[in-house]
Amino acid sequence: MTLPASRIVVPLVALVALAGCGTKPAKKGGMTVQQRLEKAEKETTPDRQAAGYLRAARAQLASGDKSGARDSARTAFDRLKGSTDAAAAAPRLVETAAFLGEIADKKAARDALLLAVERSEGIADPVRRTKAVADAGAIAGDKVAGVGDAALAKDLLTQAQTLADAVEERFRAEALAAVALGCTRAGQADAAAEMVGRLEESARAQEEPRAKAEALAAAASVRAKTGREEEAKTLLADAAAAAKSIDRAEGRAYALLAVADATASAGDKAGAIALLREADKAANKIADQTAQKTAMDKVRTTLATLEK
Repeated sequence: MTLPASRIVVPLVALVALAGCGTKPAKKGGMTVQQRLEKAEKETTPDRQAAGYLRAARAQLASGDKSGARDSARTAFDRLKGSTDAAAAAPRLVETAAFLGEIADKKAARDALLLAVERSEGIADPVRRTKAVADAGAIAGDKVAGVGDAALAKDLLTQAQTLADAVEERFRAEALAAVALGCTRAGQADAAAEMVGRLEESARAQEEPRAKAEALAAAASVRAKTGREEEAKTLLADAAAAAKSIDRAEGRAYALLAVADATASAGDKAGAIALLREADKAANKIADQTAQKTAMDKVRTTLATLEK
């Protein structure tokens, strides 16, 4: 397995609610729900159709049309049933299940999760496959915005742990982080504690500086999310030290970006900005112009977001 230059650990993405209903624009110059639905239907792949229907569903929910939101989300689910692209379908099914769980359509949410796990078998990247199953387990166990099925959550998270254990050691920390976060959200406290311990052990066992920095950053993110702020700070300091020890400009830039992301997630905005500025300097030293532009764009986009 080859590590993509842009692989960094990131927290679970929050879904942004869009306003608007009927023919009334969601915001000035925005699309109406009907326009969103029409656009979704015209998309050329099941994944893109589902994404469009979910955007419409969020707009409907934000406007108070829960029935319409449910129908649009179920349509998204139906479209994904016909997808043959496992890498696109599995995470989108998890996203769809999360929305269905949020609006208390528990049976449909459960069905979407089970199909997501089934489709995840076709994902070639073992880390992404692990994450898909772990995220499914998190939603299965979430009593507030998920299915609230503890038995299903335990089963899926056990599957995710087995997948993480099989990941190549260099990339295992990221997979373990996904499982640990899944256990935390699902309310599986004992399993979460065990996974966090294994995650830190895996991170500190890394010998290559970039792998070590990114693994420690992942461990710090989990510690921060589970309320262990002081331990997270220690891990972030070690992660930053590992990142700064990297000689190759590209590896240094991406490692610093990973640590900055985890630092921001832990609530240290100023520290994250300082790390991103160092990452930008490293990215600027990348010899290959295409790689340099890619790295600088990633760093500066993240920096601009934090500096708002």
